[in-house]
Amino acid sequence: MIQGEYVRTIDDRWRVTLPAELVEALCPGGERDCVLGKERYGALSLWPKAVWQQRIAAGVKLVEHKIQSNWMTNRIDQLQTFGRLLSTKYRDVRIGSNGRLVIPEGFREFLALEPGGEVVVVGAAVCLELWHPKAWRSYLKKALVQFGGLFQELTG
Repeated sequence: MIQGEYVRTIDDRWRVTLPAELVEALCPGGERDCVLGKERYGALSLWPKAVWQQRIAAGVKLVEHKIQSNWMTNRIDQLQTFGRLLSTKYRDVRIGSNGRLVIPEGFREFLALEPGGEVVVVGAAVCLELWHPKAWRSYLKKALVQFGGLFQELTG
C-alpha cells in the first residue's frame, strides 16, 4: 500500500523531487522506469512500467486483434477517439536516482502548474499521484465523506 501526502515544488526545469519513501514503495526492486498517466484533470498518476503494462496491454492487444480481424470497420469514429486518447494519455518516464521526475510537455498543461508552483504528491495505494493543490482540495472535499463506507466495503 503506497501511502502519504507531501507538498513539493516544481523547479524551473519541470522537475519534482518525489519523497524517497514513496519512490521506494512504488519501485521496491529499484526499477525506476514508470508510466505517467492523465487520469483526471489536475492530477497525474505514476505507475511502475511493468504494472502499467499488465494493466493496459491486454486491452490494447484485444483492440488490435479486433482491428486485424475487421471487427472495427463500423466503429472507426470510436476507434479514432480511442487512439487519440491512448496516444496522449500516457508517457514513459524515469525517476532519477535522486528521486526527481521530469514532468513531460503536454502533461504540464494538464496538471495546470507553472515552475515554482507547488504540487501535492499522494500515495494512492497502487500508484503515486501528482495533484494541482486546488484540484486536490476539491477532490478531498467530495471524497472524504465516502471513506467510512469505502473502508467497510473493502475490508468486509
